[in-house]
Amino acid sequence: MSVEREVAHVDPATQAANQVEVRVPAEAAQLAVLRAVVGDLAMRADYDVDSIADLRLAVDEACSSLVRLANPEATLVCRFHSDGARLSVVAEVLSADKLGPRKDTFSWRVLSALADAVSTSVESDPAANGSNLVRIELTKEKSV
Repeated sequence: MSVEREVAHVDPATQAANQVEVRVPAEAAQLAVLRAVVGDLAMRADYDVDSIADLRLAVDEACSSLVRLANPEATLVCRFHSDGARLSVVAEVLSADKLGPRKDTFSWRVLSALADAVSTSVESDPAANGSNLVRIELTKEKSV
C-alpha cells in the first residue's frame, strides 16, 4: 500500500506512548478524516464537549493552512499524542514555501484562540528536491 493511500498508521513502538500517526493526501477533502481522528482521541481522553469541538476546529485550521502551502501530490502527516493532561498535534507537509503559514490571518487568530499553544516551523529538506518541511504544532490542555 502506498503512503498516499495509507489512511491511518499506528506505530507499535509508540502505541504505548499514546501516539497515532495519520497520513493523507494534502487535499482539502481529507480534512474530515483528521477532524474525526482528533475528535475521537479527545473523546477517549475524556475531554469536555467544548474542548473536543475546539480541537476539531483547530486541527481543521492548521491542516487547511498546510494544504494551501503543500506541493502537488504531497502527503499531509499528522501525529496526535495524548498524555492524559494534554493532547498535542504535529501536522507537517512538504512545500516550496520557505516562510510557512502566515500569522497575520484570521485563520491563525482562530487557531491561536482554540489551542493553548501553537507554533510553526520550516525546515529545509535537501532530500526533497528543494522542498521544505512546513510544520504546525498545537496543544490543548484538558479542562479540570
